[in-house]
Amino acid sequence: MCRVSGPTIADIARAAEVSTATVSHALNGTGRLAESTRRRVREVATGLGYGSYRTPRTRTLGLAVTTFAGSAWNFVAVSYFSQWLTAATSAAHARGYALTTLPADRGAGTPWHTLSVDGMLLLDSPRGDPVLSALRARGIPVVFDGRPADPRPGDIWVDNDHAATTREVLDHLAGSGARRIALHGGFGDEHYTYAVTRAYEEWCAERGRPPLPIPFEPGDAPGHAFDRAFGGRAADAVYCLYDPGARQVLAAAARHGLRVPDELLLVCASEDPAYALGDPAVSTVTLRPAVIGESAVAALVGLLESPEDARPGELTVPAGLTVRASSGGLSGGLSGRRP
Repeated sequence: MCRVSGPTIADIARAAEVSTATVSHALNGTGRLAESTRRRVREVATGLGYGSYRTPRTRTLGLAVTTFAGSAWNFVAVSYFSQWLTAATSAAHARGYALTTLPADRGAGTPWHTLSVDGMLLLDSPRGDPVLSALRARGIPVVFDGRPADPRPGDIWVDNDHAATTREVLDHLAGSGARRIALHGGFGDEHYTYAVTRAYEEWCAERGRPPLPIPFEPGDAPGHAFDRAFGGRAADAVYCLYDPGARQVLAAAARHGLRVPDELLLVCASEDPAYALGDPAVSTVTLRPAVIGESAVAALVGLLESPEDARPGELTVPAGLTVRASSGGLSGGLSGRRP
């Protein structure tokens, strides 16, 4: 084993004003320490650039979804992440690497200070991501799915052109007769949410239309977030950014007596194949997670094995809009056609 160059446990102890034993317990998840003390020691260690022991080559890659780091949510059950993971695992194995997936609730905990991997894949890294800070402090190479909040020179990320995709969806809805398009999003704190929201607001401003943001809540199965917009007929179309969104819209529309697509148009960014089988079938945007996952693994392995050839910046994967009955056209709108 070897140590990444940097400050020692004694340095951390002095900076955090604790004993070296406390530092050791905090970084290794042992001993009886108050959580506030454990967290403070880790933050000091990360700030000093401390690197824990790790083997220089393990032929193992790590993967973490850090959008809601610290929350025990099952991202594997989401179609986007399940497809991403399957493709990434196959791509890693094809290149002779194992792939270790960390649970979401580990946040900035002990594993990030002791995990033995050659490189990490970070999905939807948010602003102030403590996991990213820990990995950077240890000098572990990282490739991102989604633009990092504060990219550094040399960073590599794989993403879609969210601005172009958003405009394509909004133009499609407007062409089908929509005049009051709501954006169902704003839950995450990652680049995807910000990029889509910014493009939506710009599109609305260019056409002199007030934006109509509707906050997404994962547990809002009845779609109560839409009650005001649907009850007052303030929206005649919705673009959902998250997988369960369309089901929430359909539930709310049914409660308010709105017929889709005759009175309400709907598009959802989702990889869930069930949306193609519903009545009505829901128009969806695919972000092509399998392509993104494979591309991210290829970029990370390239960074590890041929760092001199690595090209920093964004690798763009085109998204795709599949139009189905839910956005075929409003009654009396510009387009009465349905697929």
